[in-house]
Amino acid sequence: MQVQVSIESLYRQHAPRVLATLIRRLGSFDAAEEALHDAFAEAVSRWPGEGVPDAPVAWLIRVGHRRGIDQIRRRQTARQHAHLLVPDESEADEARDIADDPLRLLFTCCHPALPMSDRLALTLREMAGLTTEQVASALLQRPTALAQRIVRAKRRLRAAGIPYEVPDAAELPARLPGVLGVIYLIFNEGYSCSDGERVVDAPLADEALRLGEALADLLPRGEVFGLLALMRLHHARREARQDARGELVPLEEQDRRRWDAGQIRAGLAWLERALALTPTDPYTLQASIAAVHAQAPSAEATDWRRIVRLYGALQQQRPSPVIELNRAVAVAMHDSPEAGLALLEALADHHQLVDYHLFHAARADLHRRAGHREAARHAYERALALAMQEPERRFLARRLAALDAAGPVSAASGPSGSAAPGRGSPA
Repeated sequence: MQVQVSIESLYRQHAPRVLATLIRRLGSFDAAEEALHDAFAEAVSRWPGEGVPDAPVAWLIRVGHRRGIDQIRRRQTARQHAHLLVPDESEADEARDIADDPLRLLFTCCHPALPMSDRLALTLREMAGLTTEQVASALLQRPTALAQRIVRAKRRLRAAGIPYEVPDAAELPARLPGVLGVIYLIFNEGYSCSDGERVVDAPLADEALRLGEALADLLPRGEVFGLLALMRLHHARREARQDARGELVPLEEQDRRRWDAGQIRAGLAWLERALALTPTDPYTLQASIAAVHAQAPSAEATDWRRIVRLYGALQQQRPSPVIELNRAVAVAMHDSPEAGLALLEALADHHQLVDYHLFHAARADLHRRAGHREAARHAYERALALAMQEPERRFLARRLAALDAAGPVSAASGPSGSAAPGRGSPA
């Protein structure tokens, strides 16, 4: 049982990195994916009896590479693919290449030959190891359309002969926005899982941070620093975002003593570097919002006026219904639930928010705080019908069940505004 748990943990934590190396060595997304699954299947078969190897990732890469070559040979296409197969290397060279493989895969998936929507979908699916349903949730798309987009993206990469490499320094600035967007979405999925039993997938968030810092070494620019600041400041809350039973804990109820002071210091340091450069980019503005939360001694002491101003500046730079949603919640916290609801009602028919459970959750909580119990009930029911993460569903169900409880509604028990990056989450 313990070995099985270890295999599952290794898959969540290392499968994207193993896949990145197998793509380099086999020269094919499809062959690498099949080889990855074969390698883990062999691990499931052998490790319970033999024990977990000292270097499990290297073991998985070796087995996957061998299986991938066998697959190609069995299909009698070795001659056509021989130039794509990477020969065995020295241990030092291989270690260096494995360390660089995630960046290679990131830049390949984010190649400008692909439309931005395809880049995001492909990278989340291949690099983050997310299911099609999880990627669709992260991108606010339908799973069937998302699956077709991923297949199309792979075909385009293959047809265009896109090189599997980190681009030259001269190309990096033009490639940066798409890559940063993908890293941000990977972090979002780690910070708040779109479905399943977990609130947080820490290894996935850690991978996004590692990629961001590797990118900062390649291209030290303000938007890279701003994204790193944003991710560090949010990641500092990870231990407080769920209780001992794995239940969701919203921002205003979190024990701030459990926030990681080292992560906060690192985030503020990255933010200081970002703010020293101009112009201020959207990631730096979002990091500035996260910093207000990180530096507030309590939910009640949060400077909501500043958060409202920062969301206004962010909306001017990067108009988005999710940013408008977050700003409406901040207005509710600063002014009144009714003021926030007025802004939310103006967004109610937006196509990106109609089926967005966090919009309905925010709406429900503001109605609850305003004393509109029936409107709150309908909004909670809609949010519950759309939510896929189980702890979040239980949280919403508890709020729904508590609507008829006696006593006044506390202003401090409403949504937290900017707690989940880019999502308008109530946690």
